[in-house]
Amino acid sequence: MKTGTDTTHKGTHAGRDLHVKKLALVGAGKIGEALLSGILSSQLVPVTRVVATDADPTRADYIGEKYGVRTYTNNRQAVAGADLVLLCVMPQRVKDILREIRKDVRQGVLVISVAASVTTRLIERELDRGVRVVRVMPNTPCLIRQGMSALCRGKHATDEDLKIAQVIFGSMGRAVVVDERHMDAITGLSASGPAYVYMIIESLAEAGVKLGLPRELSTELSAQTLLGASAMVLHTGEHPAKLKDVVTTPAGCTIDGLLELEEGGLRVTLIKAVVRAAERARELVESQNS
Repeated sequence: MKTGTDTTHKGTHAGRDLHVKKLALVGAGKIGEALLSGILSSQLVPVTRVVATDADPTRADYIGEKYGVRTYTNNRQAVAGADLVLLCVMPQRVKDILREIRKDVRQGVLVISVAASVTTRLIERELDRGVRVVRVMPNTPCLIRQGMSALCRGKHATDEDLKIAQVIFGSMGRAVVVDERHMDAITGLSASGPAYVYMIIESLAEAGVKLGLPRELSTELSAQTLLGASAMVLHTGEHPAKLKDVVTTPAGCTIDGLLELEEGGLRVTLIKAVVRAAERARELVESQNS
């Protein structure tokens, strides 16, 4: 495997059957529900082969009624006989849940985990039995199918397992395959990144208000500007600095604004934010493995 990004999948992959006999989604929270919605709407697995769990009976009933899947509050009952398990629970609950379901998962089952800072090695160790693990770090725009997900494989995972994960998360945006050693950095960048962007949008909108624009209009202008600029980077493949230069005309308005950003340390501050978040992710990995 390459040390950086191997491949990128994007799109709905509608109609592609993953040939899963039983899919158990453990944890039907926001990300879990987004996964479930993407899988069903893209026809990756028939609804009759999908089960989901939530510790809250009310939430479990809601998911069952909304998506037509069988739901449980009992994780052991859900994973029994499953050949694909999607682990969508909070990191601090992972060890307890893995120990709870250990005797009920099939030998060689494929486990796809979106639990932040939980390594493939930890899951393999807790479940044993040659479990095949793919670890995924998605971000919240997956909820509207504009997400960015990074995938890495465990010791026993196959190329086909990676393809399955790519198809699932490709239905929610973009999905790339990376070495696991990059996952902490990715957590600090793309998983935490939406929060940084929301702060930038908020700041731009406040500037518009300061200049007399209505707040709703200013927010729309700011958000669409970031969306369009991001699309330009992805669509053209050009370096962001080159695209920035296209906007920055000699003796124009933009260069004055850029000078203010440089003086305020925006570039360095954003870099430090990503690095600090990645360091925190690394600390959480160490605490999980202790």
